[in-house]
Amino acid sequence: MPLTLASLVQHSALRLTVRAGAGSLGTPVRWAHASELADPVPYMDGGELLLVTATNLDAEDPEAMRRYVRRLTGAKVAGIGFAVGVTYEDVPAALVDAAEEAGLPLLEVPRRTPFLAISKAVSAAIAADQYRAVTAGFEAQRDLTRAALAGDGPAGLLARLAAHVDGWAALYDTSGAVVAAAPDWAARRAARLTPDVERLRDRPAPASVVVGTAEDTDRVEIQSLGTGHRIRGALAVGTGSAPGTAERYAVHSAVALLTLTTARSRSLQGAEQRLGAAILRMLLAGQPDHARAVAGDLYGGLLDAPFRLLIAETPAPSAPSAPHLLAETMEAAAARAGEALLTVPEGDRVVVLAADGGAAVEACAAYARAQDARPAREPGAEDGAVAVGLSAPAGPVAVSAAYKQAEQALSVARRRGRTLVEHEELAAGSLLPLLADDAVRAFADGVLRPLSEHDAKGRGDLVASLRAWLSRHGQWDAAAADLGVHRHTLRYRMRRVEEILGRSLDDPDVRMELWLALKTTAAASAKP
Repeated sequence: MPLTLASLVQHSALRLTVRAGAGSLGTPVRWAHASELADPVPYMDGGELLLVTATNLDAEDPEAMRRYVRRLTGAKVAGIGFAVGVTYEDVPAALVDAAEEAGLPLLEVPRRTPFLAISKAVSAAIAADQYRAVTAGFEAQRDLTRAALAGDGPAGLLARLAAHVDGWAALYDTSGAVVAAAPDWAARRAARLTPDVERLRDRPAPASVVVGTAEDTDRVEIQSLGTGHRIRGALAVGTGSAPGTAERYAVHSAVALLTLTTARSRSLQGAEQRLGAAILRMLLAGQPDHARAVAGDLYGGLLDAPFRLLIAETPAPSAPSAPHLLAETMEAAAARAGEALLTVPEGDRVVVLAADGGAAVEACAAYARAQDARPAREPGAEDGAVAVGLSAPAGPVAVSAAYKQAEQALSVARRRGRTLVEHEELAAGSLLPLLADDAVRAFADGVLRPLSEHDAKGRGDLVASLRAWLSRHGQWDAAAADLGVHRHTLRYRMRRVEEILGRSLDDPDVRMELWLALKTTAAASAKP
């Protein structure tokens, strides 16, 4: 609930007394502001509790006080807090009468209550209310996400949305027809808004409009579903008043989720692909924990073990469907094996996350072998065949690096006229021999020296721990098992690595540099 004057009056530490306007104590307070200006209105936004000592006011002049109060009332000031014992020993009767006449709350502030205490109380209450609203909004997001993934179609999600906004919700298809509504009685109300939905359809998504007439008892906001010019429908939400922060979170979440689930054809697959795209974006943005939370049971198992990132595209505009055909081949293999597969179409290319060593990756390799067995083609020839780049095994914390690896492998596949190139081929064939260079060795020694010095003093085994963690692509349990320590011990060591180096292991470039440094020192120590 928003902060009100009544809440401040009930705040025992402030010791405020109501001198006028008791019937308006339910007025929300947006801020507390002290001003001794004879006319503070130009500096007000509305909703403030104005704190004064009347230093520059003729507070005993009835006509002057009526003008003063009228100005404040016109500016939507929430109320006046008048400090006694400073300029006046008591609240002047002229001000009390003017405030009572205008219905403007007037609070007496005792001398022992500083204005700062009131400002702090208002600020704390507003912050607490905002925190409650944001928390409720996040809970609404989780609740709506669970409803969207429950398999009950849009009806379940709309029912939860209606409950969160204390109103009603309706879903329209691209023609403007009502697909579902919650509660059931809202279907008739929603049907009357079809002309508004049709007008919204002609605008690029995302677009929204608030509708309502004098005879309507609700406020209705209609939002388009889709991106760009691909309008997939619309969502209407009816409420008794403008939605607050928590309700706005719920509506935005519903728009996002319904955009994922309202594709005109192959809707389930389309929703999964869009959810996968969101997960991929989180992973690429270095947010593996958020990605794991969103993945849930659908893709969670895939993120719990090493996986490969694959990028497939065709260099020939005449055969843009080739990457999608490969993706379907991998999806069929994954389905037969009971594997999770995350597929994200990106125009004429497809990005795939598949379990390392799983059926989907093997199906991709088999597809590539079959393509390469066809009559030889010149490197770079654009005959419509698909080109694929495959990363090294990776974990959630290393997806950005894996994406770069797949891009590099894809570039080589295109140049060499091959269907599939794995990143390991590039590393084994070109990069590792360069690690013998003196400059590279100097770089490696400089990067790892702080860790080596730390280990040399007998205060831990950070270098070996870092090597194990990176080799396991950030998988805590697997790396800890390799070292024979508890995963909490390994987490502590990795935090120490970050503290000593002053760099974050969440940064894929940092992980890449450290891995190269470790490979360089290993190669140097292996020399006779």
